[in-house]
Amino acid sequence: MCAFANDFHNWGGGYIIIGIDEDQGQPILPAAGLQQNQLDPLQKEIVQLCHRISPNYFPITTPYVLDGRHILVLWCPAGDNRVYDAPFTLGKNAQRRPFIRIGSSSIIAKGDNLRRLQELTARIPFDDRVNNQATLRDLDLGLIREYLQEINSDLFEDSAAMSFPDLCRTMLIAKGPDEDLRPTNIGLLFFCKDPQQFFDRSRIEVVWNHDDTNKNFKEIIFGGPIHQQLRKSLSFIKSNIITEQIEKKASEAEAIRYHNFPYAAIEEALSNAVYHKSYELGSPIEVQIYPDRLTILSHPGPVPPVNAEVLGSQRRIIARDYRNRRIGDFLKELRLTEGRGTGFPTIYSAMEQNGSPDPTFETDDLSYVLVTLPIRISANTNGATNGVNQLKFSGLDELIAFANGATNGATTGAGRTASAIIDDHIHDRVAKLLNHSMEWINRSELFEKVSLSNQSINRQKYLDPLMAIGWLQLEYPDNKTHPKQRYRITEAGERIRTVLGE
Repeated sequence: MCAFANDFHNWGGGYIIIGIDEDQGQPILPAAGLQQNQLDPLQKEIVQLCHRISPNYFPITTPYVLDGRHILVLWCPAGDNRVYDAPFTLGKNAQRRPFIRIGSSSIIAKGDNLRRLQELTARIPFDDRVNNQATLRDLDLGLIREYLQEINSDLFEDSAAMSFPDLCRTMLIAKGPDEDLRPTNIGLLFFCKDPQQFFDRSRIEVVWNHDDTNKNFKEIIFGGPIHQQLRKSLSFIKSNIITEQIEKKASEAEAIRYHNFPYAAIEEALSNAVYHKSYELGSPIEVQIYPDRLTILSHPGPVPPVNAEVLGSQRRIIARDYRNRRIGDFLKELRLTEGRGTGFPTIYSAMEQNGSPDPTFETDDLSYVLVTLPIRISANTNGATNGVNQLKFSGLDELIAFANGATNGATTGAGRTASAIIDDHIHDRVAKLLNHSMEWINRSELFEKVSLSNQSINRQKYLDPLMAIGWLQLEYPDNKTHPKQRYRITEAGERIRTVLGE
């Protein structure tokens, strides 16, 4: 427990399971289990042991039934008051030592390890700190329960009967005394509808450049909780940027299939940017898409000992420290990242399997990390790059199908642009309405931004058609006349927004 509390690698602590034997680190199943009458005495004994850790530290203890056998699970999150020490034995005058986890072992921190542990004393990672500018009202219960349901947590069922403060405490997304319980930064980043009110420019910006002049481009901004930003930006890139190429060689029976950019490499690189970015800095994650490359820029530089030389020369990086231990935990629960240094091998492997050139990683060691994924060049283009084409469509039905993800649209030279089709079949304010509804907005504010009067006839003419085809959504869909009704763009609407000219 002491070793997990010290959290030497900023991994967020760990688990201790009582009631399952092990053999060389592997569990022996079925579990040996505990007797039911042992559970309460064991929990009392654990509390007594915790009092012997200094400063006092108490894990979250939960009994479970596994294959009909009782076990006891101790969740030992990282402590806020390290360095922790514990007696070396349970004797009366036992010497006290600080323990840390190295691999699968708990050892005494000595020499350089002790020095590094002492340096960490005042360094609670930013994502695990209390945010004194926020209150529990800034956390959204719907987002929390949605997360618990997605990761299949037992807490999802329990949360229906728990008080909201108790739920937040249990998830460690709020800390402090009962009279002043406040959210942690990790809670706000994942479970606040608009984290940017607490973390300036905490968003992902995707810039779609149609050439290298930096003048002909479209910018798409993804806000909201950071895991939703990540998913929406990846979905946009997958639907609009990634294309499959098929080449047939006369000497071979099977055709060669590949993509301009492998999705797995983009997913890993962008997930790592979300994981390792500093949310103390007011800098967004920037994804730039060019005809011959895709780049991902995040701030600041890597955590030492990783530097420019390591990034440029090694395909596997074992980082000893993580900037955001809790963000990593949440992303791993959602299966959006794996952690533990697997990112670089995944990126290199995906590029190699796709036949793409190697990625490059750049940094000045302090202020930025830039990942560049070169495009896969077709053998049939004599060296020319197969960049992203301006999409065109045969009509409104195909445009709606594209918005719903059913098609990728037609390429340049066939059909009409999205703007022309929309102007003819819907109205000429679609782009402006979608642009101003990236976040929840009420009707009067939305109409004011697009120079329309707030009248029912304008709602019927301009908003209802977008609702009918699924490009706008209501915050209260079951009560259309709700006094606090607001509008926001849907995922289908975001896809349309990216191909419109305004």
